[in-house]
Amino acid sequence: MRDDATLERLLDAVAARDEAALRDLYDLTAPKLLGVILRIQRDRSAAEDILQDVFLRIWQAASSYAPEMGRPLSWLCTIARNRAIDAVRRRTEIQGPVHEDEEDWLERLADPHDSEGAILSRDALMACLARLDPAHRDCVVLAYCEGFSREDLAERFARPVNTIKTWLHRALANLKGCLEALS
Repeated sequence: MRDDATLERLLDAVAARDEAALRDLYDLTAPKLLGVILRIQRDRSAAEDILQDVFLRIWQAASSYAPEMGRPLSWLCTIARNRAIDAVRRRTEIQGPVHEDEEDWLERLADPHDSEGAILSRDALMACLARLDPAHRDCVVLAYCEGFSREDLAERFARPVNTIKTWLHRALANLKGCLEALS
């Protein structure tokens, strides 16, 4: 059973360095957390490595969990999502558009206070965005998150407006197909 009370009790025990509680927490939540990771990191072997890293992080940070900040499973999913994103960044060195405040597009999409469903949807979107050609991905993010016009993008990427329109059309088609495959 994965009810909040059980998970909170296990997190408290893990915070007190109870290894048996960590094993129980793993048994209860590992399948769900692996699913979160696999939506971002498609390679199962790499995802399993990330899962181990997630539980190491849980072991280290269990004392920082506070029930008033959200449900325990959402907190665990956030750790899994963040570790998976970090691994994707390290592996492919994905760099989307960086904003004036030095925050990249992946961080702008992440909000630890989102519901579990919103986290999973956002994870799927980030995984699909990561699969796009970097220039096409940057165009989509700048157009739909920052409000850039096609003309602005044409100037920024030194391409004709019709090329930008094609990039956006193809990128959105690829995103749609990817998101449908993940849902």
